[in-house]
Amino acid sequence: MMPSRNNAASGIPNSKVKYSKLSDTDDGYIDLQFKKSPPKIPYKAIALATVLFLIGTLLIVIGSLLLAGYISPGGNERAIPVLIIGILVFLPGFYHLRIAYYASKGYRGYSYDDIPDFDD
Repeated sequence: MMPSRNNAASGIPNSKVKYSKLSDTDDGYIDLQFKKSPPKIPYKAIALATVLFLIGTLLIVIGSLLLAGYISPGGNERAIPVLIIGILVFLPGFYHLRIAYYASKGYRGYSYDDIPDFDD
């Protein structure tokens, strides 16, 4: 029995490589090259977007309460920066969560490829 060889480029053993039989009428194309692979879900990016969304929402609520005077009266010098930072953190989190939601529901024009992935 011959030992299994590894693919030198990728280190994958030959037993894990998928092969398909070529057709008798070879016109240069096979069906597998047109088969769409399932989408890769960027879990880390979605988790980061969720954290940004929650922190931004919390900062917007705290800034609004500061501005209204419920937490500390006369706190405009503290409320405006908290609101600005909250909005700057909220917007990218909301944007990426919206893309992830629509991609998970299968809406046309939305894909997980639109979300930056950190698994390089």
